[in-house]
Amino acid sequence: MPKYVMLSTLGPDGAARLRDDPQRLKAVNAELEEMGVRVLEQYALLGQYDFLNILEAPDEMTMAKVATALGARGTLKTLTLTAIDVDTYIDALGSGVGRG
Repeated sequence: MPKYVMLSTLGPDGAARLRDDPQRLKAVNAELEEMGVRVLEQYALLGQYDFLNILEAPDEMTMAKVATALGARGTLKTLTLTAIDVDTYIDALGSGVGRG
């Protein structure tokens, strides 16, 4: 199943909610599971983004729905990227591309 990286930044309401109920993170993970997305790994970050999630989803449309649903809450902003396993990437390149 395809993997995705989702970086998220909390807004003021999201930060306040997390401060008041840190277990909310686990509840959101359960909601993602209900939408067909599995959380493989999750990290809290220091810097430009607050969280990094490695997710597994059946397809890009499922991830688009999840990102839209999360963003519509108004508590965070997300950046979602497709993640390609390095061995799969190397296999796709075959003997190389763009050599001339």
